[in-house]
Amino acid sequence: MNVLVVGSGAREHALGWKLAQSPQRPRLFFAPGNGGMASLGTNLALRAEDIEDLSRAAQEHRIDLTVVGPEAALVAGLADLFSSRGQAVFGPSRAAAEIEGSKTFARDLCRSYGIPIPEYAVFTSYDQAVDYVERKGAPIVVKADGLAAGKGVTVAATIAEAKQALFDLMRRKLLGPAGERVLIEECLVGREVSLHALVDGETVVPLPSACDYKRVSDGDRGPNTGGMGAYSPPVWFTAEQEEQAHRLITVPIARALVKEGRPYRGLIYPGLMITSTGPKVVEFNCRFGDPETQVILPRLEGDLLELLLATATGRLVAVSPPQVSEQAAVAVVLASGGYPGDYQTGKLVTGIRNVDQDVTVFHGGTALERPREEAHRDYYQELVPYTSGGRALTIVGRGATVAEARAKVYKNAGWVNFEGVHYRRDIALGIG
Repeated sequence: MNVLVVGSGAREHALGWKLAQSPQRPRLFFAPGNGGMASLGTNLALRAEDIEDLSRAAQEHRIDLTVVGPEAALVAGLADLFSSRGQAVFGPSRAAAEIEGSKTFARDLCRSYGIPIPEYAVFTSYDQAVDYVERKGAPIVVKADGLAAGKGVTVAATIAEAKQALFDLMRRKLLGPAGERVLIEECLVGREVSLHALVDGETVVPLPSACDYKRVSDGDRGPNTGGMGAYSPPVWFTAEQEEQAHRLITVPIARALVKEGRPYRGLIYPGLMITSTGPKVVEFNCRFGDPETQVILPRLEGDLLELLLATATGRLVAVSPPQVSEQAAVAVVLASGGYPGDYQTGKLVTGIRNVDQDVTVFHGGTALERPREEAHRDYYQELVPYTSGGRALTIVGRGATVAEARAKVYKNAGWVNFEGVHYRRDIALGIG
């Protein structure tokens, strides 16, 4: 079986890593892939957003299933194009992917179907948005309506901070069209958790939940990033709370999308705040989370390929629910110097071979090259990894408890190095 994974990050590396374990022994292709994925299959020099080229490549390589990682490709209509040509694809249609592509659409849909969300208001006028913030006060949340790679949200502690976020989005246009319309929301109080579920129409199959860390620095300080680490399971999130969250949120949203003529087929990932009055939706995502995937898949037992293919072909209802390991997993992201701002690339990565056997290194922003430095060419006899992105690597440790997995991942993170590397030291700190 030939499988194409679209994307180039650690999430896609993790997907490929798990798919490679399938008893169906798939032949894997990645578009565009990265330095780590090259050991699992064939990297194709195609951008994830070039959906026409991807469709042609899927035909050329006789791909049986395409698994889409990044949201931008889905919002651009990749699944629609593939489906129109009879090509099996794991990922929602453009209409269904609007659940992530437009935060306004998602909020309005939730309000129509009674799905719990914070109080919110939508603005296209900068002056009206500023007036609303001044009336509501702080803390308050400012969000770009469109896709922003995890960087379009400001949790403003002061009115001044909220007004600056509005100015950056609506006047400076730092995120382009994504920030032309903004949402201003009530600041929820509670603990965040990432739900994941496979959805095929009204069939919903939960996957393990996880917690991620979005801020760049320890103590949840600094700007938001695409994610600096994660752990699973959230031991504080009870089985009863998880069942309630799926009952109140993932199942109703799947049914709502069917009723709206936008049936969902793929992975849905609502980020939730567990408040004193129950779960509320922080955001919806139309794909696997990053870095959540890197801690969810190591805990998933059985054949991921079977699950994804059944979802893509409308047979999810006939597949047995996946088994989940009782082991915990903790992931720490090693980021390039300067990330999430202007960051440095082209730095030689060393030490990956030194990590323990039961620790996994997922590549995010890396590329394999011949050693650039003359002094290294005799020592390294093969291609070596250089950094090529902001979140270069994700180190994942497993253990009987979250604390054990945490100790293992931090012990091993110290073995891996490149110039300018930085990472949070408090991922899963204090979690049992």
